[in-house]
Amino acid sequence: MFDAIIVGGGFAGLSAALQLARARRSVLLVDAGQPRNRFAATAHGFLGHDGKPPQQIRAEAREQLQRYPTVTFADGAATAAIQSGGGFLIEIGSDGEAGTRQESGRRLVLATGVRDELPLLPGLKERWGHTVIHCPYCHGYEVAGQTLGILGGDAMAAHKAAMIPDWGPAILFTQGGPEPEGDEAALLAARGVAIERTPVVALLGNAPALDGVCLADGRVIALGALFVSPQTKPASPLADQLGCAFDDGPFGPYLRVDERKQTTVSGVFAAGDAATPMHSATLASAAGVLAGVHAHQSLIFG
Repeated sequence: MFDAIIVGGGFAGLSAALQLARARRSVLLVDAGQPRNRFAATAHGFLGHDGKPPQQIRAEAREQLQRYPTVTFADGAATAAIQSGGGFLIEIGSDGEAGTRQESGRRLVLATGVRDELPLLPGLKERWGHTVIHCPYCHGYEVAGQTLGILGGDAMAAHKAAMIPDWGPAILFTQGGPEPEGDEAALLAARGVAIERTPVVALLGNAPALDGVCLADGRVIALGALFVSPQTKPASPLADQLGCAFDDGPFGPYLRVDERKQTTVSGVFAAGDAATPMHSATLASAAGVLAGVHAHQSLIFG
C-alpha cells in the first residue's frame, strides 16, 4: 500500500507529489496524459516558466520527481475508486495494455482537473488555445493590440469584457445572454467596450488564426482573438464515486475543500482546477503544495 496515491499529472498533481516525495513517503502518481492545457502552445504568468510549452514544464517536473526513489508513476486513467481497508483502492487502466490493475493508498489526492465544454460554433474548436482563449492573464499579452471579442451568454461576460480593453479594443457579443445594466453598463461604456447583440454564428479565417466572426445577419466583424468562458465539468468520476461534495461555480461544479485542501471525505484531498472556481497554473501548483503537505501531515496526526 502506498502512503498516497495522486490522480492527475498536471501542475497540481506534480506539486503534491513533490511534497510527499521530499517527506520520504511512498507515492503513486497516476497520469492519463490528457491535461486541460494541452491545447495551448505556451504557458504564461507562471513564475520562472513564462513562455514555456506546458508539456515541457510537466516533463521537467516528472524528470525531477524521478530522482526520488519513493515515487512510482502509472501512465493511464484511474477509472474507479473506493474506500477499502483504512485507505483507498484505485482501479487503473494502463496505456497500451489490455485490462486494468488495482493499487491501494492510505491517502488520496485528486488533481484530476476539469473538461471544457466549448460553445458549439463552427470554427471555434480548432482555434481553442490559440486565438480562441479564456483567460486574459494567461494569453491576453500575446493577442494585444488587435480588436478582441468576448463571447457572452453567461453571467460573467460583462465582468470579463470590462477588463479586456487593457489588451485591445473590445467588443462584447451578448449571444442572447444577460444585458449589461446600470453600473455595469456604465463601466463598459467608460471602458470603450462596444456591445453587439446580433449573435456570432461562425468564426472565419485559416485556423488556428482568426480573421473575424460572421454574425447571424451576415455581417462580418474583424477580430484578432475571441475570449470565451466555457462551462466545465469534472474530468474524472472518482470524486463522485467516493461521495465528495461539490459546490456550484460560475462555470460549473468544483470540489469542496477546506483550508488544508481536504474534501468532505476523510483522507481525500483535492487540488487544481477540479477544486476551485478560479483557474491558473500558479494557483494549481500552490494548491498542490498544500494538498501534498496536509496529506503528509494527516498520516502523522490523523
